[in-house]
Amino acid sequence: REQTSMDCFSTTDLKHWTKYENIIDTSEVKWAWGAMWAPSVLRKDGKYYLFFGANDVHEGETGGIGVAVSDRPEGPFKDLLGRPLINEIVNGAQPIDQYVFTDKDGSCYMYYGGWGHCNVVRLSDDFTSLVPFPDGKLYREVTPENYTEGPFMLLKDGKYYFMWSEGDWTKDNYRVAYAISESPFGPFRRIGTILESDPAVGTGAGHHSVVQSSKTGEYYIVYHRHPLGAADGNDRVTCIEELHFDSMGKILPVKMTFSGPAPATF
Repeated sequence: REQTSMDCFSTTDLKHWTKYENIIDTSEVKWAWGAMWAPSVLRKDGKYYLFFGANDVHEGETGGIGVAVSDRPEGPFKDLLGRPLINEIVNGAQPIDQYVFTDKDGSCYMYYGGWGHCNVVRLSDDFTSLVPFPDGKLYREVTPENYTEGPFMLLKDGKYYFMWSEGDWTKDNYRVAYAISESPFGPFRRIGTILESDPAVGTGAGHHSVVQSSKTGEYYIVYHRHPLGAADGNDRVTCIEELHFDSMGKILPVKMTFSGPAPATF
């Protein structure tokens, strides 16, 4: 409830970072009375859209997933709708932890959900509404085995890599698992864990994203973990590591480090 604003960081080499403070806060998002978290940002038609969760919403309350817009990636961002894009609880999924994915044909899908359920929705071109699927429904449940929260989608070599966090975000059993599908809608059959606690480095590693260098093509996983000795389950630090695939396209387990990846060009 105390996280009522967001910051942004930029880098060109993964070693030197510039911080941009307060790119959006609850004074701009009038309906957000509580915390704002889990940003998902993408660029479209020369603008930057930031999707976020707010208010830890429960049935009958105002909150959920909102969207803001800016002309620059570092903001400031303005609330696009003046209300949540998704407020209601559908298929048991709390509207949090959204990730917006652009498919090969340009369609934008948003995966989201807490409380052990994950939905996917299709977004309108201007991100102001949801577009029905061919069956007329707005929401499609795609919950994989052991899902807790934190969905992420990566398209690589024509395959859809769906990833999510399992376990309890305050405990050592928090971790990231994945599935591979021929479709952005699944089915998503769990293959295994790719990121988990290492008692020598950190624990409770999860809720990640993946970025790719446009210069080298290398992939990196960005996530948070509990630092060694942390007594509070909400004591978390943001980390980056290299992400590798084997010759069959499977994701190799991530080795957590204290130093992070070598300098890279983005």
